[in-house]
Formats: sequence, C-alpha cells, structure tokens
Amino acid sequence: MPKEKITSIGGQALMEGIMMVGPHKRVAAFCDKKGQITTEEIEFSPLSKRYPILKTPFIRGFFAMIDSFRCGYAALSLSADHFLEDEEEEPSKLDKWLDEKLGEKGSNAIMSVAGVLGLLLAVLLFFFLPTFLVNLLYGVVGNLFAGWRSLLEGCLRLVIFLLYLAGVGQMKDMKRLFMYHGAEHKTIFCYEKDMELTVENVRKQTRFHPRCGTSFMVLILIISIVVGFFIPFTNPFLRTFAKLLTIPVVMGIGYELLKFSSRHDNFLTRLISAPGLWVQRLTTKEPTDDSMIEAAIEAMKAVIPENGEDLIA
Repeated sequence: MPKEKITSIGGQALMEGIMMVGPHKRVAAFCDKKGQITTEEIEFSPLSKRYPILKTPFIRGFFAMIDSFRCGYAALSLSADHFLEDEEEEPSKLDKWLDEKLGEKGSNAIMSVAGVLGLLLAVLLFFFLPTFLVNLLYGVVGNLFAGWRSLLEGCLRLVIFLLYLAGVGQMKDMKRLFMYHGAEHKTIFCYEKDMELTVENVRKQTRFHPRCGTSFMVLILIISIVVGFFIPFTNPFLRTFAKLLTIPVVMGIGYELLKFSSRHDNFLTRLISAPGLWVQRLTTKEPTDDSMIEAAIEAMKAVIPENGEDLIA
C-alpha cells in the first residue's frame, strides 16, 4: 500500500488552467482549445521572505492571505490573457476603444477600480448587510434574541456566502473553473498518496481536500461569530468598522487551526474540517476533460522540490 504524506503544496484554479504553489516556485499550466498544455512560472516574492517576523504564529495567517491574494491576482490576470488569446471572437467596439484610448495602463487602472468595487461589495454583503438585517429583526421582536446578535449575524453571513457560491456556480465559465479546482485537489491527493501522477490515478481521488481556501473561508466565518460576541456596537457602521479591525485576528486563528488540522487526524480536526469540506461541494466539481487533470499534473510536477522540502512533518 502506498505510503501517505502531507505536502505544503497548494494550488488555485484559473480560467482554463491551474496554478500550483510550491516552496520555491509558482507555476501555472494552461490548456488551450486543442488540449495542448503550456506552463509558465509566476515571479512572486512573498512578504514573509522579506520580513521573517511575518512567519510568527497567529500573525502569519493574515499576511499569508495577503500573499495569496497578490499571487492569485497575478495568476488570474495571466490566465485571462491566455483565455482571450485562445478566443476566436473579434474584440467588441468597447474593447477596441478602451485599448486605443487608454492602452495597457488604462486597462490596469480599470482592473484596479473593479477590484476596489469588488472589495466594497464584499464588505457591504458580508459585514454591513447582516448587521442591518439583524437590527431590523430586533426592531420587530424587541429583546427576544438579546445576546444572540453575533450568532444571528454569522448565520446570515453564511447563508449569503452559500447563496453567492451557488449562484456563481451556475455560470458556464465558473462551472469550468470549479472543475479545474476539483482537478487541483485530486492531483494533490494523488501526490500525497505517493502514487504516480497519471490521469487515471488522479481521477480516482476525491475532490474534497481539507487544506483548501474554501475551508479557510468557512473557518473565518465561523470564528468571526465567536469574535462578534465581544463587539458591543449595534450601529451597522460602527459594528462593520469594528469587525474589519478584527480581520487579522480572525484570519490568524483560522490559519493556525487549518495548520493544526493538516498535521493531525482525530475527532477534533475532522470536526474543524467538516464545514469546509461540505461547502466544497459547491466550489469543486469533477473534471470532465482529461486535459484539466493533465494541466494540474504538469503544474504539480513543476513545483515539486527534489529534496522533499514540501513535506509536512
């Protein structure tokens, strides 16, 4: 029976591709319409490499998430370029006008504005809206649920999160993205079971992996419920601001719990992993094309170090 191991290698699904993150390299593999796989290394310098103090437990989680967003944004931008190059459709008049008038800098500016608007929308949906709705509920029922504000807000936040995932999962491009996500997980599992990285072996693996970004997000939502009990404000603006200030703490705790779960297998760690594994039913799908798995394998092979530095004791 193959010996199982635990790797620190992680990944991210891209538009028609997958990025794998190893201890020394970040490599993206893309699949074109003809099924041909191309790989490209992503140049990236983690904050913790420049500032070793950021590796400190309960601090590293927040900055690891920042690094993940930075690297993920670069990889997604690269995948968008590959995706558009592979499309046969002529660019729209608006696209042509933007290219002529604004050029590359203008396009980057638009992407930055879109990112800021997306962040503001996330704050509105996941922080402000639950508090606002609970305030409306308290206005109707009075103090019937006094003391349970954070739990009510947390449940609403989870519902909004699940509805969002279920909604975007119906989009054609997102369905394929979630299939690549499934291929990423299955490939990592195949490697951890010390099996040869082949399409046949990878396809046998489960698509639900406990050390997934989805699991991390669910952990953060659950931990924020507990932290919310210590926030005294009821005003939606003040409460939202206070919650934003607690994000580094929540992420730090969530990251350490995820790391702990990766090193141990018992009732407690399975309990910690269970909510995230359930939500992965929305964010990972079985890859329908072998080329998706082939892309994951190529990216994986490119980041595996020769000396086993990726293995977690």
